Amino acid sequence: MNGLTGKVALVTGGSRGIGRAIALRLGRDGVLVAVAYAQDGAAADDVVRRIRADGGRAFAVPGPLGTHGDAAALWGAFDERVTAHAPAGGVDIIVNNAGIGRSAGLEDLTEEGFDEVFAVNVRAPLFIVREGVRRLRDGGRIVNISSGAARLAMPEILAYGATKGALDTLTLNLAKALGPRGITVNSVAPGIVDTDVNAGWLRGNPAAQAHAASLAALGRVGQPEDIADIVAFVVSDDARWVTGRVIDATGGAGL
Repeated sequence: MNGLTGKVALVTGGSRGIGRAIALRLGRDGVLVAVAYAQDGAAADDVVRRIRADGGRAFAVPGPLGTHGDAAALWGAFDERVTAHAPAGGVDIIVNNAGIGRSAGLEDLTEEGFDEVFAVNVRAPLFIVREGVRRLRDGGRIVNISSGAARLAMPEILAYGATKGALDTLTLNLAKALGPRGITVNSVAPGIVDTDVNAGWLRGNPAAQAHAASLAALGRVGQPEDIADIVAFVVSDDARWVTGRVIDATGGAGL
């Protein structure tokens, strides 16, 4: 993609699923990728190895999310590692991908469960941006990974959907706040994607696969690479005039 060579990106939740695909794609596009992970350091190291094997540059950054101070700790770990690869430090692209993928319905939802999903899916991205803006260069890019659940009634995961609606509102406001610096902020909203999060009910179940595929106008289940390619466009120079938008990446679900 145009203008990405030499840029530096932080991708949260970069060790698996959509985050992994985004990290790999950006690495192929010439971006130095900080692969942030919560627990699975081995998986993050594997992503780093794959990027380097393809001729790219990457390093892993530990960053569990969901507690007060998590964003500051993540950036502290980033600062400790980035200068070994980019002496000037700083960052050009922030991808807030990490999140809790599901939540309970109304009858089973607990206060603790509600707090947890909002802490990871909403508070963490907001404070990652708040702590990161002094490192983010003018003309930078922020992408928040939202969900089609923000615009569809899905009461079985209502708290999760609410977090993504909140994230889209943050996108709108951050775009306005950071626009004077030439920084764009957008949401990319996937539908059902074949990742580990959905593996339990989707993989090895032809009926579930067929149902999930039928929900998309394009007639198939999304793949992580489908989302990664959209993110690669959004962070490129080609998308310089797009900000404050929620970009539907559901394959036309719910049309």
